Amino acid sequence: MPMDAAPEAAADDYVVLGKLTSPYGVKGWLKVYSYTDPMEGILDYPEWILVQRGTQHVYRVAGGRRHGKGLVAGLEGVETRERAEQLAGAEIRLAKQQLPRLEPGDYYWHQLEGLRVVTREGVDLGFVDYLFETGANDVLVVRGDADSRDAEERLLPFLPDEVILEVDLEAGRLTVDWDPEF
Repeated sequence: MPMDAAPEAAADDYVVLGKLTSPYGVKGWLKVYSYTDPMEGILDYPEWILVQRGTQHVYRVAGGRRHGKGLVAGLEGVETRERAEQLAGAEIRLAKQQLPRLEPGDYYWHQLEGLRVVTREGVDLGFVDYLFETGANDVLVVRGDADSRDAEERLLPFLPDEVILEVDLEAGRLTVDWDPEF
């Protein structure tokens, strides 16, 4: 059983940590696909907000561990495979205010998404649509829009002090050293 229905709030008050994919075993455990880095980081949060078919409920994590290349977790009140099947596909969320504070100069991806991207010369390249990992560094996907120089999509490496000159979360702007022709 869920602890309680999660309080209604705007979707941008939460960050998605992962999702429940399928039952694991017969005692109600579930396979977990984690978006955290490292993947086990999702298990550091004692309560998850599960969102499924427009409803959300808070569940306390009873246990979790690495299993093969993924994770499995048990939730309080979910003690049968049938109950776990009902939760398969649920999105795992956390209220943003529960995220650990970062060191100055470090950012969560959700903080960068939506920022306007402007060159040091003041040329508007668009907004950060999303990010992805390459192994060497994270990459910003910048989409042009009606307010930008053009409608191009650009891939910018997230390299502080090289490409990324300033991140101003309050102003909603990211200043970059980038040739708009590239």
